[in-house]
Amino acid sequence: MTMRKLLALLLTLCLLPAMTMAEEAPAYDSFKPMKELTEQYGFKFGASMSYGHLRDQSYLDLLKYHFGSVTMNNEMKAYSLLNQMMCRVSKDGMPAMNYFQADKLVGWAQENGLKVRGHVLVWDAYMNDWFFREGYQNNTPYVDRETMKLRLESYITQVVTHFETEFPGVVYCWDVVNEAVGDNANEYVPGDPKHLRTIRSGTSNLFRDHVGEDYVELSFLYARNAVEALGADIKLFYNDYNGFFEEKSEAICQLVTSINSYAKDENGNDRKLIDGVGMQGYIGGYGVQQGCLQLNDLERIRKAIQKYADMGCEVQITEMALRNFEKDQADKHAEVYGKLFQVFKDVNAGEDKPLTCVAIWGLTDYPNVPKDNYVYKLNSPYGGLITEKYAIKPAFVSVYNTLNEQ
Repeated sequence: MTMRKLLALLLTLCLLPAMTMAEEAPAYDSFKPMKELTEQYGFKFGASMSYGHLRDQSYLDLLKYHFGSVTMNNEMKAYSLLNQMMCRVSKDGMPAMNYFQADKLVGWAQENGLKVRGHVLVWDAYMNDWFFREGYQNNTPYVDRETMKLRLESYITQVVTHFETEFPGVVYCWDVVNEAVGDNANEYVPGDPKHLRTIRSGTSNLFRDHVGEDYVELSFLYARNAVEALGADIKLFYNDYNGFFEEKSEAICQLVTSINSYAKDENGNDRKLIDGVGMQGYIGGYGVQQGCLQLNDLERIRKAIQKYADMGCEVQITEMALRNFEKDQADKHAEVYGKLFQVFKDVNAGEDKPLTCVAIWGLTDYPNVPKDNYVYKLNSPYGGLITEKYAIKPAFVSVYNTLNEQ
């Protein structure tokens, strides 16, 4: 560290708790790497990236310096990997993929020493309808359940195998299934303890419709078989939002129980197909300040982590965005962010450390997107740890100071 950076860091630690957005922010590399601070508490520090970020050297430098784990926004999802023309001419009738963009991203992570959260193998949202049809055409009849089981198994096996073979040890976990638990009573069959999603925003769940009501369990079985065949150290996660609210967490626990009682080993014992639960960390009101920066959310998160841990699951905060829609709430946002990371420290204070990664998706502010924009509503305009120009915010300092306390 240069003398300039050392002096900047000392000054930062003395003065930054009172820093406001109007003051000049220090450079992000005047701090110790965040990933080193979180490692001492037993969890990785992660962020998200997309193919476009490969042209943003400032963002890449930030990732390399502070983060040890990265999740791709969309490029490793099925609707991005599946190639319709290649599927149509597949010799064995099984799915075919184009890995070009995903490989570029995972290759960058490998070259720069970052691990990758694989996200995601099975997700009903935005899924290609033609994947479920005869000949992978747009308007042909849907294939039968047995054909879809073969396609699903082939897809999962191919994808898991591809990334482990091409980039050994880089993808350390997979979100096998994403958001399969419904929120409202009209999104699942009444009386179903798992609340298995039947519909999303008016669109039917194609996996449930054409693979079956056990598509989640099957997906984990296929993923586990693929990982074991490779002899790889890859953890398998179920990922969902609102997983720290009581009703949804109960349904997720029922789903975890079902997954881990679905298949038997050669001795007739239940196979553990799932290793962990990913809790998407979108906290606060969706698109509005009401409900944001509430301290009672922190206790919900602590209890949920412990709840999943009690089931023998690792827990990862997979899509962290502490929402804030008002610029003048920067100090309050910083306060809550620091207390949230104190919760993360506390849950890992014992010998067992259930929390294994916190991945920040709302990393930067988005002050220039319109209010009807999805990113505005999801991540919020002022919910970042850093500004849209990658300058340090009070929230970053608050988290840093919390992690740096012994």
